[in-house]
Amino acid sequence: MRRMVIEQDIRPMSEFRSGVASFVKQVHDTKRPLIITQHGKGVGVLLDVGEFEAMQEKIELLEDIQTSISQLEAGNGVSHSDARQEVLQRLER
Repeated sequence: MRRMVIEQDIRPMSEFRSGVASFVKQVHDTKRPLIITQHGKGVGVLLDVGEFEAMQEKIELLEDIQTSISQLEAGNGVSHSDARQEVLQRLER
């Protein structure tokens, strides 16, 4: 996801309502999120679908890494040689 441009990527709800199509096009073209505000406070974010999917994949990967770290810290790891042996045995089948 590209870095936000504050003066272009934060819009009030009233402006968003009147120009939804142009803001959807902006988000698609720039790949930057659009922050929607109401009474000066952020209330929503509009993202390009591809950028959202990429973000979800990154989150899932980070969650998998955190799970792995927790498992290793709990002593549930497998040594490299044991893992290698198990993989080779599965390949022989």
